[in-house]
Amino acid sequence: MNLLTDIFANPNLVFLKYSLLAGIFSSFAFGITGSYIVVRRISYIAGAISHSILGGIGFALFISAKYNLPWLTPYSGAVGASIFAALLIWFAEKYSKERLDSLLGAVWAVGMAGGIIFISLTPGYIDPMSYLFGNILMVTKTDVVVIAFFSFFICLTAFLFQNKLIATSFDEEFLEIRGIRTDIYKLMLLIMTALTIVLMIRIVGIIMIIAMLTLPPASASRLSKNFFSMSILSVILSILFVLSGIGISFRFDLPGGPSIIITAGIFYFSVLFLSSKNFILKFIGNLFNK
Repeated sequence: MNLLTDIFANPNLVFLKYSLLAGIFSSFAFGITGSYIVVRRISYIAGAISHSILGGIGFALFISAKYNLPWLTPYSGAVGASIFAALLIWFAEKYSKERLDSLLGAVWAVGMAGGIIFISLTPGYIDPMSYLFGNILMVTKTDVVVIAFFSFFICLTAFLFQNKLIATSFDEEFLEIRGIRTDIYKLMLLIMTALTIVLMIRIVGIIMIIAMLTLPPASASRLSKNFFSMSILSVILSILFVLSGIGISFRFDLPGGPSIIITAGIFYFSVLFLSSKNFILKFIGNLFNK
């Protein structure tokens, strides 16, 4: 209640309003895209894309500083790098005989290494921690507009192609038998994942993106009976986790991103324990009976 009072009554804490709006807008993309990622079990692909965007951020910072291009922002570099990584993974999986895990490891490592090199070459001091761990309390009005735009685009895409994306996630072979090109929808999902990851940079940072993409949907899957209810509940949980994290961060002067992830993690493990309680009690009982 103190947090809500400060947000709506204190004009000196306008940054809390921006954090609140950014958290709500981005949670729609988190919940919807994350549900597909959990169902398809491609969190490792999301991990490779998320870590590779540090290369795009570093490149944008370096080129912008060297050639005085203020319009080339870290966000621009992140969008370009994430889409490039998604396309690279899609093409390699479709046309190359290379092992996917080897390719993902290369994309993951080269992207991060390139980003660190470009940041080190950029004039002036740049703190990479803000990109690695995020800081939702530092969100600006421009960030809110960008997050709202990308989140709306992702939700609109998921709505327009909902049936095909769900069918591809659950029964890809059936669609191929019917002559439907599932690779197009797999690429679409990768692009959605890439753009969602860009939204998460400010919220939780590169390092903890995977947690925010998987914990709300994983929790929702334990409490839902179908994909639609899972995705809706995942959005709601994402909003609750973000708002709880903001409140904890503001109240106890803690980092925003880790506070959000800790909140999501505690809820997930609680749901996991409660849903598995009967199995655990039965297992313990069998041990003692033996």
